[in-house]
Amino acid sequence: QVQLVESGGGLVQAGGSLRLSCAVSGFTFSSNVMGWFRQAPGKEREFVAFITWGGDNSDYADSVKGRFTIARDNAKNTAYLQMNNLKPEDTAVYYCAAGPANSRYSSFYNYWGQGTQVTVSS
Repeated sequence: QVQLVESGGGLVQAGGSLRLSCAVSGFTFSSNVMGWFRQAPGKEREFVAFITWGGDNSDYADSVKGRFTIARDNAKNTAYLQMNNLKPEDTAVYYCAAGPANSRYSSFYNYWGQGTQVTVSS
């Protein structure tokens, strides 16, 4: 049974930090690209970041570049998203996803978590 379970969301003031985790089971974590996406109320889901299966390369949306860092621990089957200098516009439900290819497009990801809420107050 495939499971992706996000954790670490919450309420934080602008300028603060959060670290999201995505614990994976039911498929070969180390063979999959891991991505993070987010969806704000009334908006479409958007790409945040991805990291290659080996962790040697990553890509970020311009809106989070320099503030967010994606990482993975293949021994723990877990992906992370460190979010620093958070802004109110980062408020969204954050989803982790797994797929076979490096992509910013959600359609390339086969497996998805249930999401975790991040709320940034001004």
